[in-house]
Amino acid sequence: MSAFAAEAARSDDEVAAGQRHDRIAGTGGNASDDERGEIEITGAQKMLSAVSGSLLTSLLVTPLDVVRVRLQSQPNVSPAMKTPIPHTAPFSNLPNTLGVTSCCREVFWVNNNATFCVAGPANVDSLASGPECAVEEVQRRNFTSTLDGLRKIARNEGFTSLWRGLSPTLVMAIPANVIYFAGYDWLRHSRRSPIARYVPDGWAPLVAGSLARVSAATVISPVEMFRTRLQASGGSSQSGSLFSSTLRGLHEMVNHQGYGSLWRGLTLTLWRDVPFSGLYWWGYETVRNGLTDARARRQGQALDVHARSRSRSREHHTTTLTDSFVAGATSGAVAALLTTPFDVGKTRQQVLQHSGDRLPGAGLLRPEERSMPRFLWHIVTEEGAAGLWRGATARCLKVAPACAIMISSYEVGKKMARGMNERGESL
Repeated sequence: MSAFAAEAARSDDEVAAGQRHDRIAGTGGNASDDERGEIEITGAQKMLSAVSGSLLTSLLVTPLDVVRVRLQSQPNVSPAMKTPIPHTAPFSNLPNTLGVTSCCREVFWVNNNATFCVAGPANVDSLASGPECAVEEVQRRNFTSTLDGLRKIARNEGFTSLWRGLSPTLVMAIPANVIYFAGYDWLRHSRRSPIARYVPDGWAPLVAGSLARVSAATVISPVEMFRTRLQASGGSSQSGSLFSSTLRGLHEMVNHQGYGSLWRGLTLTLWRDVPFSGLYWWGYETVRNGLTDARARRQGQALDVHARSRSRSREHHTTTLTDSFVAGATSGAVAALLTTPFDVGKTRQQVLQHSGDRLPGAGLLRPEERSMPRFLWHIVTEEGAAGLWRGATARCLKVAPACAIMISSYEVGKKMARGMNERGESL
């Protein structure tokens, strides 16, 4: 665990243990729980709340994440690619979506390791069915929408393939969310946080969310690369061959390019996650404050910052769950949509395999190896602006419920822990 989360946990434990009976009234909008006169919860209890949310979220949204990765990493198939290619065309110009391996009667493998084959018909019937075979396979391997991807993966690769990458997702999500949420709470509410002293309260969620994400993303970047490549792989998941082949691919990449290559795409990840987290937390607190204030107005009350905090501390668990769920889903969907171009760039860069990375010719780089702005511009020139939002629907459908489930589980977990602490102190 990073020093960031460790400091947050240590700070929470110290406050809970040493200042439990020495509470004072809050003096600012971002005052800590202890300053507001509430029972403090420990860092371990916050981490447990984050872990439970991570488990539930990963189980429910992994299928949408698999489809998102496939949509973003699949080549842009033009109508020309769906037509038969003359046998005289050089192998280097053949599209990697030709893929007639499942229906060719006789095949000729290009360099023995290509993802496509060339039909070598032995009779007239095979000659007639070859082009149709190729078109059918192109349609099977490429997805046109989120629903189309879910249907084709389940039908062609098995239903369990929709949860491909669940193990690394859990390995990544649990420490990442512990660092992320514990770090955000410390930055946002602790009296030791520099944000509490130097950042206006209106901007504090944006700054705290961005800094917490930098720490979490840096720690789990290698695991995310492994998960992304595993989910981008096609084929049946009946054995551990995909897992082992993906692991071997990363091992070979490290041998050729060093351990720093495990953080390939971290810059793009930060370009996506930092603004996402800032927008998400700013939107979350704005929406949730609005829900709390609207409820108070219906009761003829006007809430300031401190009154709002006291109102939440007394609200029922169901109200906490509902408000945090709605605020998390709304802010998560908007932030996900706005940052989708960076998610597209990150996915394609991480899926890039080390073998054949270089284009023919000395010193030439693949587009995925260029700087982030140039790579995203390349996508625009090749596929149009729509290419930057490829998989946006799958991403929003995945991120919105994931954010809603995660934050509501976290908030309810903290509320339950605070209730346990209050009952324990009253004994």
